[in-house]
Amino acid sequence: MKISEIKTLSVEELNTKLKELNSELFNLRFSHATRNLANPMRIHECKKEIARVKTVIREKQLNGGNDGK
Repeated sequence: MKISEIKTLSVEELNTKLKELNSELFNLRFSHATRNLANPMRIHECKKEIARVKTVIREKQLNGGNDGK
């Protein structure tokens, strides 16, 4: 998911997305531990997406909920 797509989401949607990404990361790590992971780079991509979502959530908190537009 691109940063421009993430910025269009509301805080509630971002929190939902964050929960989904955290559960996906858990499943990826579990699959990696049991040697059933097809694409190990997906763990790295998932971590970066989590960081992007957290960054946008924090930006929205600092802006008081408005996008500065």
